Amino acid sequence: MITNFMARILSIDYGEKRCGVAISDPLKIIANAYSVYSPNEIMQELEKIINEKEVDTIVVGYPINMKGEKTSTTLLVDKFIDELKKKFPNVTIEKLDERLTSKIAQQTLILSGTKKSDRQKKSNTDLISATILLQNYLDMINNK
Repeated sequence: MITNFMARILSIDYGEKRCGVAISDPLKIIANAYSVYSPNEIMQELEKIINEKEVDTIVVGYPINMKGEKTSTTLLVDKFIDELKKKFPNVTIEKLDERLTSKIAQQTLILSGTKKSDRQKKSNTDLISATILLQNYLDMINNK
């Protein structure tokens, strides 16, 4: 793990088609939307981001159903997490329950006055979901 106290935390809303990415400020207080990547390019992009932004922790949204059970997507995310651990052995990998983040992201887009055409772009939802996920994690660690 990077021991730099100014290192950042990154979150990923991993999906079959798109991966939303958010990153914290250096003080690990505020989550900022970063970008959306395809699953094919995410590892290569993460390598750049981790080095440029000094990321020491990656939080991955963990999809479980409302009963707390794994889903078909959970297996996909488990495989992705295994790949992350192999490729970035010095980075802490955390899983965080992502239930309802997509619904909250949609509500956020509506409440912010985003045009319907922009709300229908799934990449916007993925980006906001990753940001909500990271902010939840930051709030959790900062309130301990």
